[in-house]
Amino acid sequence: MALAVFIGLLISGLRGALAWLVQPVTDGILVKKNAGILALIPAAIMLIFFLRAVFQFLYEYLMQSVGQKLVASMRGRLYDHILELPVAYYNDSSSGELISRVVNDTGAVQNIIALTLKELFVEAATTICLIGYAFWLRWDLTLMAIFLLPAAFYGVDRIARRLRRISMRIQEKAADIVEDLSESFTGIKVIKAFVRQGMQKKRFEERNRDFYRENMRSVRVAGLATAVMELAGGAGVAFVLWYGGRLVVKGQLTAGGFTSFLTAIFLVYTPAKRLSRVAAEIQKVRAPLERVWEILRLRTEPEGGEALPVINEALEFKDVSFSYPGSPQKALDRVSFRVAKGEIVAIVGESGSGKTTLANLIPRFYEPSGGIISIDGADISKVSLVSLRSQFGMVSQDVVLFNDSIRANVAFGRPDAPEPEIINAARAAYAHDFIMELPSGYDTVVGEKGARLSGGQRQRLSIARAILKSPPILILDEATSSLDSASEQIVQLALENLMKDRTTIVIAHRLSTVRKATRILVMEKGRLLAAGTHEELLEGSSVYRKLYSLQFGTQTPG
Repeated sequence: MALAVFIGLLISGLRGALAWLVQPVTDGILVKKNAGILALIPAAIMLIFFLRAVFQFLYEYLMQSVGQKLVASMRGRLYDHILELPVAYYNDSSSGELISRVVNDTGAVQNIIALTLKELFVEAATTICLIGYAFWLRWDLTLMAIFLLPAAFYGVDRIARRLRRISMRIQEKAADIVEDLSESFTGIKVIKAFVRQGMQKKRFEERNRDFYRENMRSVRVAGLATAVMELAGGAGVAFVLWYGGRLVVKGQLTAGGFTSFLTAIFLVYTPAKRLSRVAAEIQKVRAPLERVWEILRLRTEPEGGEALPVINEALEFKDVSFSYPGSPQKALDRVSFRVAKGEIVAIVGESGSGKTTLANLIPRFYEPSGGIISIDGADISKVSLVSLRSQFGMVSQDVVLFNDSIRANVAFGRPDAPEPEIINAARAAYAHDFIMELPSGYDTVVGEKGARLSGGQRQRLSIARAILKSPPILILDEATSSLDSASEQIVQLALENLMKDRTTIVIAHRLSTVRKATRILVMEKGRLLAAGTHEELLEGSSVYRKLYSLQFGTQTPG
């Protein structure tokens, strides 16, 4: 950047030199017919233009490099920050909105560096250089020529502030378009199944039209700034021609001096107009920058303090409560229970009873509003997130696979795992056989969200991923609820391999999983109603008997 600014100053000096050359050309060649000057001036002009070409190339390259590096750095910083935000933030923000901020908003910064600041340094220095030369020639004429410029720049500044507001709306419209695209592509099956292509096209067309309108509004306002500078420049030059021409006629100014001065003034208005555009562009880029800083100002997840040792005794909830932001009801209300090391505890209840919320509090995806969650007596809110989450493996009904190879997906929790361990994990998850039937085996790319695999296959890869990580604590969040009977049987076998010798919390509606638990917790409306074995709860809990009957399709004994 510093080198580019230095080169920009050289370019400005060379522009001033061209204005200076006009006087010897006019007086020495056109008036005095000096043949010696005629031989030198063309060579000097060629040298100036050659140096300008070289410096201009270097300047453009360096400013583009600065712009690209700055955008790459800002994108990286923004992406890193977003990954560290609490899970609750993602619930309130669409993926399209976040993508737009990382891609579109940071991309706008590149324009101001590569284009706007490039002009700012060169044109500002050129303006100063030319005005200084004009003052040296005739200070009175110079003041007459530029007396309208301050008023013009004031008008341009007011226009630029309006551009800032328009630019904010442009970025919002761009985010709407990205959000529409993201939702359409991820939900394409639903769109086609309900034959809603026409509705989606109309919605996208409206948002695309809104984006176009805001951009054209920006073009009109920016054009107004240029028009203001044109009028100011025209008025100044016209006055200088009238007054300076009178001085030449009276013999108070040579033709060469007046021509050189007039050239400098003409050259001043070009960078001045460009500076007015720079002011407008700077205001326009403030809008996307504010959207970027809006995210960077958000607090990331509290990291915690000391490292948490591997669980040796128990995981415990003590009077834990939790409410989602904006909700008047408690998702969890003073829940207390203890899970000993190696124990399998199942949590059952109707939808909305707080089962998944409870599971999400354990790895601190959310922070409880009251009570304490501890592992071996250590409050998990006071330990480091890395040491806490490294102890957990999660398998849920919503399997997340990345558009990468099967090998990379299985090894996601342990990227450095050797090949034999990856294969053993796949075998334990009953996934190895179907993997080997695929065209490229473990190198097969699964597609976005595992679209090229069946639900059962995706679930088994998720289990293989957890097996390879080998966590001491396991959370199964309705891991088989969306599978057919055949797939469920295979996945259930894989889960049994996964649960061996692990402390396991199972959120499930399936009888096969619940009956194998050492203890079952019954939840209702955020409260823990009962705890016990399957047989004890059938006898002592009316809520469990109801769940047993309705969810498992079995008549309650007696």
